[in-house]
Amino acid sequence: MKIVALFGGSFDPPHIGHEAIVKAALNFKDIEKVVIMPAFLNPFKSHSHHSAEQRFAWLKEMFQEYNNVEISNFEIAQKKQVASIYSVLHLLKYYKKLYLIIGADNLADLKRWHRYEELKSRVTFLVATRNNILIPKSYLTLQIDENISSTQIRQEQ
Repeated sequence: MKIVALFGGSFDPPHIGHEAIVKAALNFKDIEKVVIMPAFLNPFKSHSHHSAEQRFAWLKEMFQEYNNVEISNFEIAQKKQVASIYSVLHLLKYYKKLYLIIGADNLADLKRWHRYEELKSRVTFLVATRNNILIPKSYLTLQIDENISSTQIRQEQ
């Protein structure tokens, strides 16, 4: 296996929208596997609502029937905030090509990500549609029809 997609995030909690993104990625071009990598703590957030261990366990359960999905504890094992570039560099030790899945809501701040220029040179961004945000034609797009967010789920609990 040489071509994978990295899907990182808080997954606080994981939901059917995350699953829809993974399914769409698995059907995209040459992607052979999706590596889901929950953050210990998202670099743009001050806290998580659920522990890293709980979020990891939920993801393992949610994707247990998928043969070509791996739940990675790389960021959790660091026990600190990890910028995407470090996760990408870690995976590029094992895989030839890497797609990086992001939500369209991340596009506005993408250039503020740590070592953005290097990140951009090492991955192909794959942008999941969200909230009718316009995705520039320069990005590959994953069309997702689920209208749900972890924030919305937490507010309903």
